[in-house]
Amino acid sequence: MFTGLIEELGEVESLRRDSRGGVLEVRCSFRDVKIGDSVAVNGACLTAVEVRGETVAFDLSPETLERTNLRYLKRGDLVNLERALRADSRLGGHFVLGHVDFTARIVSFRSLGEHRELVIEIPSDQRKFFVEKGSVAIDGISLTVNYVREGSISINVIPHTYESTNLKTRRPGDLVNVEVDILGKYVVNYLSRGEEGLDQKLTEFFG
Repeated sequence: MFTGLIEELGEVESLRRDSRGGVLEVRCSFRDVKIGDSVAVNGACLTAVEVRGETVAFDLSPETLERTNLRYLKRGDLVNLERALRADSRLGGHFVLGHVDFTARIVSFRSLGEHRELVIEIPSDQRKFFVEKGSVAIDGISLTVNYVREGSISINVIPHTYESTNLKTRRPGDLVNVEVDILGKYVVNYLSRGEEGLDQKLTEFFG
């Protein structure tokens, strides 16, 4: 589990793909990452399979390559990195699982004084998971939804977030990883089941 608070920008050294998936190598300053550890790379939870000095290698499954923007990475690209949440850490941001739901294109990214407005496309079947002032992870960054419009959401990006993440490299048309708020997914799932008497059953069970 992660929080969406990016710890570092890593630099891609290589992405090797084959019929079984691929291997991504990233240069970073994490000194405590060990083989088997989980690290969120652009919001996708990956497992470290090799550590060589400042380089960490991650296996990429076919599902990860298909579901995320990691398949487009090339040498020199910057990626957002976050180590897994420790039990004794402060919980900033929001609960982020590192399970990317879909990728979306940036519609616009414009300056608003010192801040910026990020607008991304949202598929119609995903709109139900977004609410104004709710949380969303974009490339692993915990952000707050300002507005939900037909086919898109608008997000305010503060100067610190812009400078500390790979958002400073993003342009309209770029593809970003999106993970919707897990709490919202559970609420939508619960309400969509329409199981009559469920509240009463829960009351009787826990009462």
